[in-house]
Amino acid sequence: MRAGERAAYAELVVAHAPLAKRVAVLAGAGDDADDLVQEAFVKAYRSLATFRDGSGFRPWLLRIVLNETHNHRRGSGRRAERERRAGWLDAQSLTMPDPAAEALSAARRRALLDAVSKLPADQRDVVACRYLLELSEAETAKVLELPAGTVKSRLHRALGALREVMADV
Repeated sequence: MRAGERAAYAELVVAHAPLAKRVAVLAGAGDDADDLVQEAFVKAYRSLATFRDGSGFRPWLLRIVLNETHNHRRGSGRRAERERRAGWLDAQSLTMPDPAAEALSAARRRALLDAVSKLPADQRDVVACRYLLELSEAETAKVLELPAGTVKSRLHRALGALREVMADV
């Protein structure tokens, strides 16, 4: 390993960790977001040889974070189903709502985030990247490894679905 590579990579970690965590949380990582981001950075470091010069590091890294999060959610879903069948209590059913969340703006924000979380994964990812992470359409396309037209069409369908849900809120 050449001298300085680790230090340079550490700078990339510091620069991109907050955004990577936001991506993981918005993609459904929940309390495991920090662990998933750490794992994504480790995988990215190990895969630096496959990184194409001239490509943006941020979209490449965020794609790795999304993959880690999706893999985790699939595994969590299988675990949750086994636990449900075993008759274990769902921890979410035991939580109490936050009193401050009763305010109208907080309730609307929660309704919107809930509506986003219920979108199909492909639409949710596009909305999260484009609006919650404020990525451009081009960056969103790179992160999700999609053609720009696919990003636009998924975004259009997702926004239509969100408009319907939010019309009643």
